[in-house]
Amino acid sequence: MKIITRIAGRAAKAAIVLLAILVLNFLLIHAAPGDPATVMAGEAGATDALFLQQLREKFGLDQPLYIQLWTYVADVARLDLGFSYRQQMPVLDLILDRLPATLLLTGTAFVISIIVGVLAGVVAASRAGTWFDTLISTLALLFYATPLFWAALMGVLLFSVALGWLPPFGFQTVGADYTGMAKVLDIARHLALPAISLGLFFTAVYSRMTRASMLEVSQMDFVKTARAKGLSPSVIQRRHILRNALLPIVTLAGLQAGQLVGGAVLTETVFAWPGIGRLMFEALTQRDYNVLLGVFFVSAAMVILFNVITDVIYGIVDPRIRAQ
Repeated sequence: MKIITRIAGRAAKAAIVLLAILVLNFLLIHAAPGDPATVMAGEAGATDALFLQQLREKFGLDQPLYIQLWTYVADVARLDLGFSYRQQMPVLDLILDRLPATLLLTGTAFVISIIVGVLAGVVAASRAGTWFDTLISTLALLFYATPLFWAALMGVLLFSVALGWLPPFGFQTVGADYTGMAKVLDIARHLALPAISLGLFFTAVYSRMTRASMLEVSQMDFVKTARAKGLSPSVIQRRHILRNALLPIVTLAGLQAGQLVGGAVLTETVFAWPGIGRLMFEALTQRDYNVLLGVFFVSAAMVILFNVITDVIYGIVDPRIRAQ
């Protein structure tokens, strides 16, 4: 019952936060200058008032703002994210079509950053004060300070243009019609550059965080007691220092897992990756309100979901949290 009560409480809080984000995003989007009717009329070369009025009536933009807001919230409650007037298809279908590509990109970048960052931090902490520690810390600081778009463009110039090892853009080779393992390998080659570019910044963060956390934990009394008992350095490092040092890493990973979706906007634009980040950029330039709001809603829901998952992982890493 205690676990059920805790889950129900978190679900209620998540619903309130999601509703607040929904309303705030709606108001911010509609506060921006211009509207879809103006953009479409301009592209069609028709700017007379009657045509604009007909477009606004068609998409419900002639209604008062509070009525539009109420209609939108009621529709979202039924999982109806509206209709894209640009793509001529339901927003939910459009997002579900693009979401797998984004999840593949961000998930790969997240796994790369966690594994490489934590391993680099462990190695740096175990060899603190040596040239190896200095090298890892310097590289982490370099990756942390490098702008994402610059790293992406330099990766394209080096590995695609100069060396020809990896394809520069797209999700898969156009017109190749690969199937089976050949298709998987083709997608993996296209995925390598954007995933590494997106994961570089977070790799640096996890590396520095792991190193600092492990050095702090290594000076605590229970670690000194373990050394006094004669335990091997590898056992102390793995069971006593690393496990306790992982708690801040889990917190940071939970917060940044949702941010990867936002960071994918720039990466997907640079590499022409067909995900929801690129979809959001296109919707922004086209004033496609429903698509923008739909992407914001899905992104917010994913952030909240990652926070819940982080709470669960907390209980696995530190059993004392489950007892509270």
